[in-house]
Amino acid sequence: MSCNASVTHLHLSSLRQAEKAPVHLMPCEIEHNGLALVSQYFTATTKEHKKEKTVSFRGRGLKGQEIRCPQGYTGLVLKEVDRHGSDQEDRTVKVTSVFDKLTYWNLETPPTSDDTVVMAMDWPELAEAIHGTVEG
Repeated sequence: MSCNASVTHLHLSSLRQAEKAPVHLMPCEIEHNGLALVSQYFTATTKEHKKEKTVSFRGRGLKGQEIRCPQGYTGLVLKEVDRHGSDQEDRTVKVTSVFDKLTYWNLETPPTSDDTVVMAMDWPELAEAIHGTVEG
């Protein structure tokens, strides 16, 4: 039986050079693969109320929340070094920036504890509780 799994290789040297950057997880697909002037066109119009953020992006209302990475974890923004034509081929990526928190945006409704991204940030603590050593 053959396996069509591909491997992703990480340039570890790029991690040492990576700087912290603000990260926004948007509820849309933006067909652009380059730098964006986020602070000039997006963050400047953010309004905060309690822990909730609101903003308008291309005429659509977004509600967001700042989410921290789990303790002991660092988020990585990756860029593919050589883009291949097939998902079956091995890939090489480098770290372009790192983050310890991100702003998670939803269309018109604020993020809740039921959102998959919010739940994913709780997973390491839950996994430790399930799989960790039991002392008794």
